Amino acid sequence: MFTRMLKLRLLNAVAPAYFFAATTATFILHFCLFIPTIFPNPDTSLRSSSALHTTVFLFLMFNALGNYIMTIKYPAESDNEIAIPVCSPRCSDKVDSHYLLNGRHFCKLCRKVIFRRDHHCFFTGNCIGNKNMRYFIMFCIYTSCVCMYSLVLGVAFLTVEYSISFENPLTFLTLLPLSTAYFFMGTISGLQLFLVLMLYIWLGIGLVCAGFCCQQVLLVARGQTWCQMQRGELVDNRSPWRANLKDVFGARWILGLILPVQTVEMYSEDTDGLKQD
Repeated sequence: MFTRMLKLRLLNAVAPAYFFAATTATFILHFCLFIPTIFPNPDTSLRSSSALHTTVFLFLMFNALGNYIMTIKYPAESDNEIAIPVCSPRCSDKVDSHYLLNGRHFCKLCRKVIFRRDHHCFFTGNCIGNKNMRYFIMFCIYTSCVCMYSLVLGVAFLTVEYSISFENPLTFLTLLPLSTAYFFMGTISGLQLFLVLMLYIWLGIGLVCAGFCCQQVLLVARGQTWCQMQRGELVDNRSPWRANLKDVFGARWILGLILPVQTVEMYSEDTDGLKQD
């Protein structure tokens, strides 16, 4: 049990560092390599294209990082539960029926009681619950968009700079193993191998974030959390899916799509308890 918790705490520290390292590398590659190489000429049309791509990239990255910060800024711990429940070393996260029945869940990693806990996100280092679910979903959406956009620019850069053709679908599938072999043979530089590796990182993160986003939106529409689904609990909330989405995204949800700002009031635990009773 101690070894497992140590691994989880290590992952809780490594995952945010990995996220910021990938973000920094994306910034550097975009402004130092992609834009100068893909749009090298000072023509008016090319300047407009360069400015357009830069604006789109900054908009996507601003929203991804903004919602990331908001997810951390508004933690999901319960305001009504301060005491940490006593738990034996062998017990699971399902520590007490009192917490489960009242929509609260104790996270042994955060050492906090979480209200309407969905899951623990290692990339943000905290739990996702009632207060930060919208920011987490928007973070997944914009992170996926940033990764896919960077993937497209990366492919364009390799095509322009190294004359690599991606017309054959097998090119992308064999690009990493071939590049690794060529690197150890001394045929290509470390920068080229790093660029190829970043393509696969962007693809992987983009697909994972897109999958998380679809899953979370479906759960929110059903009025259910990931913890409830894992335990096989039936949803007592019979509200329409639009009402469930409004509870998370708020009435000004359109504003939340373009800016990482608060669009819904903080969920009241007392009010939720009265609804369940």
